[in-house]
Amino acid sequence: MAEVLLFHHALGVTKGMNVFAGELRAGGHTVHVPDLFEGRTFDSIEDGLAYVTEVGFEEIIARGERAALELPREIVYAGFSLGVLPAQKLAQTREGARGALLFYACVTPAMLGSPWPTGMPVQIHGMDADPFFVGEGDIEAARELAASERHGELFLYPGDQHYFADSSLPSYDAEATALLVERVLEFLRSK
Repeated sequence: MAEVLLFHHALGVTKGMNVFAGELRAGGHTVHVPDLFEGRTFDSIEDGLAYVTEVGFEEIIARGERAALELPREIVYAGFSLGVLPAQKLAQTREGARGALLFYACVTPAMLGSPWPTGMPVQIHGMDADPFFVGEGDIEAARELAASERHGELFLYPGDQHYFADSSLPSYDAEATALLVERVLEFLRSK
């Protein structure tokens, strides 16, 4: 079974983040959910991003890198929205990475200072009308990454919600999340 380092979104470690991690654990996987916000949670994306702006995106990525230091190198990196930044950076740069799961966001590998490793499996998940994922251009980076990698997959779900797999939020979409979890568990079975 796989070991996963799962980074939270801009609201922090919500109850829904822990529920999602629990679903992966129920599939037999070891899942770590570090708190990049040092105990803080937020009620809106704007408030969470204000905190991130205050501490710096680089610091959030560095906190993710520090969390990884305590874990084996042979791991799958996963992130939701903001959490994609440390997950993607670690998948690109930390030797031994087994794969990446990117939810609701994706950046071009060059933005994180290195190319995508040849042969590194990646799954990217987002809604086809999400104003952040689609409206801010992440979908283009996701399409490019998925197309450039033999083991790259981009899954689009119908809808316009950003945090659709967080069961503790009004944006939760149970049907899309069930399909996402099924696809993620299949991805992890081979890691």
